Amino acid sequence: MEASASIEVAKHTLLSCGLILAIGTIAGFVAQKIRIPDVAVFLVTGIAIGPQALGLVDISADSALNQIILLFGASYILFDGGASLRLEVLKRVWITILVIATVGVLITAVITGIAAHYILGIPLVTALLLASTLASTDPATLVPIFRQVRIRDRVAQTVMSESAFNDAMGAIITFGVLAVATGSGEFSFVGSLFNPAKESVIGIVAGIGLGYLAALLIAHEKLDFLAEYAPVVTLVAVIGAYFAADGLHASGFMAVFVFGIVLGNKEVFGFRMEAGETQRLDEFVQTTAFIMRLFIFILLGAQVDFALMQQYWLGGAAVVAVLMLVARPATVFLCAGPDRRARWSVAELLFMCWTRETGVIPAALAGLLLGMKAPGAQMIASVTFIAILMTILIQAPTTEWLGRRLGLLEKP
Repeated sequence: MEASASIEVAKHTLLSCGLILAIGTIAGFVAQKIRIPDVAVFLVTGIAIGPQALGLVDISADSALNQIILLFGASYILFDGGASLRLEVLKRVWITILVIATVGVLITAVITGIAAHYILGIPLVTALLLASTLASTDPATLVPIFRQVRIRDRVAQTVMSESAFNDAMGAIITFGVLAVATGSGEFSFVGSLFNPAKESVIGIVAGIGLGYLAALLIAHEKLDFLAEYAPVVTLVAVIGAYFAADGLHASGFMAVFVFGIVLGNKEVFGFRMEAGETQRLDEFVQTTAFIMRLFIFILLGAQVDFALMQQYWLGGAAVVAVLMLVARPATVFLCAGPDRRARWSVAELLFMCWTRETGVIPAALAGLLLGMKAPGAQMIASVTFIAILMTILIQAPTTEWLGRRLGLLEKP
């Protein structure tokens, strides 16, 4: 009986994955034709085929399959984003990235938290817990957007890098506020800055180490005996980088992002691949990243709980509007504006104000708070999904339009 039940579960899972892959491929084609980032189309598609609508796909958020897709998918998308960055560009904007990914998260959390306190009428500590969950931007959303919308290099690379580096800060502030909310600890401002710095350094070291090792095995003049298996090496190394950092209590996402930067800039370290092998690797990475974001955002859409969101819809939308239109601009102008080395133009700053999509990482934090029965967890999950829907469905489709209006689009 148990074997039969296992086979039925396996069949159902395989059918669901096949449907997601088939429908998602069509959705990706539609997104390409109407010229908007595919993550927005995938999210709407997920809502349409999920249990709240057509009921074609029903994979619960706490299932092992969903967690595997989220962990590996977000990691691989981050690796892809890191591989597309160029060190010579990052050298000019690293101060902005550092400040906006640390102090900027605190600024966003404080402004949004105060707004949530008054708008929703909830205790300040619960409002700050909600705000810290929403404070980090989402690399799994932003990396694909900038793969499709060709924005000026330094702007795109700054926003992508920020989204990768601010995850650790967002998570640490969230659990710091949670300790205060549950009476199990006190929030330390110094600790909130030291901990992400420590996690970042460990994650960066792990990413550099594995990135260099991977480059050695696939692109070294004499030791590249795995050159033919470069795509497989990237898969193994992404998983290895994540768990190496995670095992050292650092950010796994940070590690895979830095791993991507090292491998994407391997020429700087004296490694070179033949043109055919480089092209084959690039095609594999882009195809795999497409499949991963297809699965992530269709599943995210399928798991949107409209019954849960209904109670907080109006207040939640108002809080997210403050996040998008007040907290984010204040963060960008306070953190990036004073960077004299980067010399940001007003157009570039305005564009960065608009690109702060909420997605997989905040959803994962909200899910963790639900599982821990944190104070206000149901409300936090509800407003988080409202933020995901509003930012991805409003900001993502208008990214190219805004880039064109501000004169920031790169010529093909």
